[in-house]
Amino acid sequence: MNLAKGAVVFCCLFYNVSGLEPLALMAIGTAVFAGIYTTLNSYERCDPRWINLNTDALRRDLHRRLYGQHLVSKIVIRQLKSHTKNKASRALLLSFHGGTGTGKNYVSKIVADSMYKNGMKSKFVHLISATKDFPLKQNVPQYKIKLQNLIESSVRSCAQSMFIFDEIDKMPPGVLDVLVPYLDFYEKLDGVDYRRSIFIFLSNTAGTEINKHALSKVRDEITMKDMEEIIKNVLLSRSSGDLYHSPLIYKHLITAYVPFLPLEEVHVRMCIKDHLIENKYYEYRDEIPDYQIQRISYELQYYPSDTKRFSVTGCKRIPEKVAYVMDDDE
Repeated sequence: MNLAKGAVVFCCLFYNVSGLEPLALMAIGTAVFAGIYTTLNSYERCDPRWINLNTDALRRDLHRRLYGQHLVSKIVIRQLKSHTKNKASRALLLSFHGGTGTGKNYVSKIVADSMYKNGMKSKFVHLISATKDFPLKQNVPQYKIKLQNLIESSVRSCAQSMFIFDEIDKMPPGVLDVLVPYLDFYEKLDGVDYRRSIFIFLSNTAGTEINKHALSKVRDEITMKDMEEIIKNVLLSRSSGDLYHSPLIYKHLITAYVPFLPLEEVHVRMCIKDHLIENKYYEYRDEIPDYQIQRISYELQYYPSDTKRFSVTGCKRIPEKVAYVMDDDE
């Protein structure tokens, strides 16, 4: 029944018991049904109106808002496009690795924004923090049940659910092993298809090794093949930790290891410009004085001591440094 017909039926029924004029009833009925229609269409649902990967927006935002991560942009776009446009053979698992402030959380937010109408606020996007949700080693059995229940109830509600695991390097060993059946090549488990779901790991693991490799190379010459091998070797050689002896590794269930390179001062300066504009200190990038950017950049630490090529904390501490320097001018 469309809106107009619904309003007419409402009016006729209400007219028989109220004695109101038909035109008045028509206005009331239309308003009532318009309210119902608006409410129903503002309620988030698991359908293409609310969940649909916008590849152009993803590519644009990664290009405009992510600095110094040419490997990340290429592999994230390729993997997400393939997973959502083709019939997935299993769930997608991307494992982000790199040091502090290199953009891991930022990219996960961009991914969510490009796929879900409500972005990170979508009820189908689940952010799991290792330090908040799984802090104690002795509670691993309970954590595994908790995580299993979350995944099963979420995917049963929406096949295109997304799960973002932050700081998995701080997660007790064994918790993530519960993900194995949901990431394997099963059409259905207990009547539920998990193959359209997406999992993203955020980790500092291998950050030191990634940074060492970056120091010895020209940035644009760093290849995905080299970085993937470095990350896997670190994970396999660790004697403890989040993925220690995990079947996620030896069963090859991680779709891609995504390396985040350390940021150079040129990238940090671009982050500074973004924050100056976002916080209304300036309206346009080209009106920001270079000395102002230099003042903020000077507040950050760089390494190694002789060349100061990379930022120790990437872009992570820029918001507080921008506030510190700019508010001092007032």
